[in-house]
Amino acid sequence: MQKDKHFISLTKGVTWRIIGTLDTMMLSYLFSGSIGSALKIGGTEVFTKVILYYLHERAWFRIKWGLHRKSTQAEVSTTALEDYQQKDILWQESHARSVIKGISWRIIGTLDTIIIALFWTGDYSKALKIGFTEVITKVFLYYLHERLWMRYARKNG
Repeated sequence: MQKDKHFISLTKGVTWRIIGTLDTMMLSYLFSGSIGSALKIGGTEVFTKVILYYLHERAWFRIKWGLHRKSTQAEVSTTALEDYQQKDILWQESHARSVIKGISWRIIGTLDTIIIALFWTGDYSKALKIGFTEVITKVFLYYLHERLWMRYARKNG
């Protein structure tokens, strides 16, 4: 069962990255008019977003705000409370934490896209249009992605 959760998480992450990168490439083409720029921006983003997301997750793992310890029968050691593998078993994330975490990631992701687009196009206006339009498209696409995965989990859970 645990192995299945890891596989699902990995698959979900990969499918989201594909959707997110295709979205960025389409917006890049729309605003730059260049397939070459769109491919460069999307290709660069794949690597930077994976690294930034990992760092974002690790930072949020260290932040205890908005986490509530689940009630358990057994006493849990301090070491177990710090163990990332035990996080879902021991801690419940508040809705406020999830919202703030999502907003913080969107800010980082948008800044990353703007910087990459500026680097490849050399045009502030295009970079800002790509980045800020992406905020809207990514929120909508992520919502759809989550709903599809929830449907998959219900059918296969």
